[in-house]
Amino acid sequence: MTTKLKLSIATGNYDRTRPLVDGDVAIDGVDPIFMLLSPEEMFFRSFRDQAFDVSELSLSSFAVKTADGNNPYVGVPVFPSRAFRHTAITIRTDRGINAPEDLRGRRIGTPEYQLTACVWARALLQEEYGVAPSDVIWVRGGLEELGRPEKISIKLPSNIKIEPAPADKTLAQMLKDGDIDAIVAPRAPSCFEQGDPNIGWLWPNPQDAASDYFKKTKIFPIMHMIGIRKKLADEHPWLPVAIAKAFSHSKKRALELLVDTSATKVTLPFVDELLRSARQLMGDDFWPYGIEPNRYVLDRFLAYHHEQGLSSRQLTADELFHPSTLATFKI
Repeated sequence: MTTKLKLSIATGNYDRTRPLVDGDVAIDGVDPIFMLLSPEEMFFRSFRDQAFDVSELSLSSFAVKTADGNNPYVGVPVFPSRAFRHTAITIRTDRGINAPEDLRGRRIGTPEYQLTACVWARALLQEEYGVAPSDVIWVRGGLEELGRPEKISIKLPSNIKIEPAPADKTLAQMLKDGDIDAIVAPRAPSCFEQGDPNIGWLWPNPQDAASDYFKKTKIFPIMHMIGIRKKLADEHPWLPVAIAKAFSHSKKRALELLVDTSATKVTLPFVDELLRSARQLMGDDFWPYGIEPNRYVLDRFLAYHHEQGLSSRQLTADELFHPSTLATFKI
């Protein structure tokens, strides 16, 4: 009997990973132990302790570590999390912030400066509206819990104005109390979710704003990628391609189920209409894996990342991934 490689795999609980987790899609040569975790837990444990053999990872943290030459993981071009970040910016609606340009000079909360969502949001503000990261005062702290640290060490440019949140206040509470003017974060703060009348999105209709952004830039922002512990990839050079292949098959299976709207698989109305709208805007393969379909988006992110002082040198997309995953066979 052939012995398979037993691996711990940390990922989010997504429709595109469920076929893997449920065993409908196998990983060649691997007996996986899946852990379905929040991004905060996955990334904290992965970068602090290398707790998992294979893990979904923050694209920003991965770039910081790669540029510094101390990344314990090697990547495969699988991107389980993507999102337009127009919903990442919430504001006080009673402060005269009527357009992105009105954020100049404001105090803006951020849970971790190097978070991928925050990199994309700052790039959006600068490139599309001329609001540079140095134009605001950043207040760093826990979004909903006190004492949140940056998970990895970063050195910011001297023109970035950043200060810690008070030890006894979360960013959500500061926004609610009016101590800050806005928050840039992957999650909406609780005061927004609870319907506080003075809290709202920067863009009242973020879907329209994101659609216009995609039409102009062709960028669907990548948030997370998959990493394998380097020592494992060195010991088993077949493993990166096996992981990439399995995650790709899992996503394909998820889309097949999503398209079957005879009985909707997602607990959401208008799934068929939204799917057709997404494909009309972004093409049939609107959530691509692999390096070539994503090279432009990766290159733009890596340029923003370096410009914002997070990566110590300008990276290329190829540097993020195991060489065996940069091309694939064709029939």
